[in-house]
Amino acid sequence: MSGEGPIVIAHISDLHCGSRYHIPSLATRVVDELNDLAPDIVVVTGDLTDMGYQPEFHRAHRLLSRLECEHLLVLPGNHDARNVGDEHFQDLFGTRSKELVFDRLRILTLDSTEPDLDNGRVGRGRYPYIEDRFSDPTEFKILCLHHHLVPVPGTGRERNIVHDAGDLLRVLSNTGADLVLCGHKHVPNIWRLEDMLIVNAGTACTHRLRGKVRPCYNLIEIHDDGRVRVLLKEPYQDPQVVADFLDMNQQSCKWERRSESEEPS
Repeated sequence: MSGEGPIVIAHISDLHCGSRYHIPSLATRVVDELNDLAPDIVVVTGDLTDMGYQPEFHRAHRLLSRLECEHLLVLPGNHDARNVGDEHFQDLFGTRSKELVFDRLRILTLDSTEPDLDNGRVGRGRYPYIEDRFSDPTEFKILCLHHHLVPVPGTGRERNIVHDAGDLLRVLSNTGADLVLCGHKHVPNIWRLEDMLIVNAGTACTHRLRGKVRPCYNLIEIHDDGRVRVLLKEPYQDPQVVADFLDMNQQSCKWERRSESEEPS
């Protein structure tokens, strides 16, 4: 990596432009904060819209076009796949699955949606692609998808998880994937499975909130020495460290979470 500090990834999700729960002023604030923070990469893990209609996509595109980050990765969510919304997504944001190589990072974004369904699936037809792109053991490997890969605490009855989650987890484990970024459930959470982190983002700018969770997004720092820090950022608030892994490539990784009273639900 660059040696001039960590690589920073801003991870936002579930904008729901067009929904009655969307907060335009908060969305603008999130973009302004990201422009001030100047992350190296911004990843948006889906649900840009509420119903997949063209005006909603145009609203989301105008919002995200204000981001000054050179490396912006946007993928669709289940709400974007409604009403043939994939056509509008492709017109405005390009292909639904993308790849970015940045320094020693290799990032894959995969469309996990199915038309007019809330559940997600990657599909065994794409496993060879993941295995091929994640074949270099010297790279830090990141997979991004909308649907949550493992259950998220504080979200009630489990539903809409990636239907082929078990097989996908095996592929990611075999390829040595380091980080998975997800959205969908509107609740921030972090799981560590062996040497892989699975990080969920909350909803960045809506009132579609569960329990006492507030609108938020994630900042992820990837350091030269293998250290990975995850910070939770609520708009207008200072970021808070919620996980600190000292070395993702060693069994001695240390994970320091905030106390129960401070931890997101």
